[in-house]
Amino acid sequence: MIAAAQRIVVKVGSSSLTRARGGLDQARLASLVDTVARRVGAGGQVVLVSSGAIAAGITPLGLGRRPRDLASQQAAASVGQQALAHAYAESFARYALTVGQVLLTADDVVRRSHYRNAQRTLNRLLTLGAVPVVNENDTVATNEIRFGDNDRLAALVSHLVGADALVLLSDVDALYDGDPRRGGASAILEVNGVEDMLGVEAGSTGSSGLGTGGMASKVEAARVASSAGIPVLLTSAAQADRALGDADVGTAFAATGSRLSARRFWLAHAADASGRLWLDDGAVSAVVKRRRSLLAAGVTAVEGAFDGGDVVELVDPSGMVVARGVVAYDAEELPALIGRSSHQLPPEQRREVVHADDLVPLR
Repeated sequence: MIAAAQRIVVKVGSSSLTRARGGLDQARLASLVDTVARRVGAGGQVVLVSSGAIAAGITPLGLGRRPRDLASQQAAASVGQQALAHAYAESFARYALTVGQVLLTADDVVRRSHYRNAQRTLNRLLTLGAVPVVNENDTVATNEIRFGDNDRLAALVSHLVGADALVLLSDVDALYDGDPRRGGASAILEVNGVEDMLGVEAGSTGSSGLGTGGMASKVEAARVASSAGIPVLLTSAAQADRALGDADVGTAFAATGSRLSARRFWLAHAADASGRLWLDDGAVSAVVKRRRSLLAAGVTAVEGAFDGGDVVELVDPSGMVVARGVVAYDAEELPALIGRSSHQLPPEQRREVVHADDLVPLR
């Protein structure tokens, strides 16, 4: 399916585009552009989610390594993003392809109106024949609103543009059942469900010191995308040509879920949760198995400060999050209602706590 995909999101990490001490590696970037341009030339559409802005700004600013404080990261990003965009524009120009830079913060995906705007912009760029190059807007992102890594951003963008496949490129050629640097680890070529991930150890930091994701974030991004019906291929940037060709490399994550509407995907993966509602076993069964609305009778406790219209998590008696949805009541209204059946409530409060149309069960 990946080899035949018409619209693809390709994510490339910092370590695949920059040198160990910082600064862009022009040869690596040009090689990636060659591969993407061939796919576009064959009739495909590619959205490139590119890390590397902060790493690209390290050398020009005279920094010895990737900065850890937010102000220095933003400063490096402001310099590096310009260099990165210029390098992509020049390299794609060799193929008469126009680049459109799209910088996003988590706010652009968390807020419903921003989500739709980003979706329209990306779709229009693709229909006009441009190659959108997406990155987190590190220059203005704060610790509270940043995505944290571009792997998650790539998964969200994949659904945003209705991609047929997501390709994650890094410095590792596949998913392994252990750290391949230690020896004895075996590559996992296919992941068809959660059972294929049992016993897998995924590191949480990159090996180069230039990125923020690591294998754990790539596995999570693959889970998000595949659960929404988008197959994923994970491999190294050195294998990009084959990944965007026959797709006979790396680890393939099969699509495990059906395509969600933009609203339901936003509820499940993009929106920030403002609180939690604890459910009894009967309510969990109704919400998850029978896809029914959540009523006050099934709620046992309320956490957080939220208003009606906010997104909340629904958790089972053990504390596991089983669904997310838009709550119809303010947090201070609910304690007087929980555990009571509809006929015990005043007529004006007999509405659902979370309507089935505004609720998404989570796998």
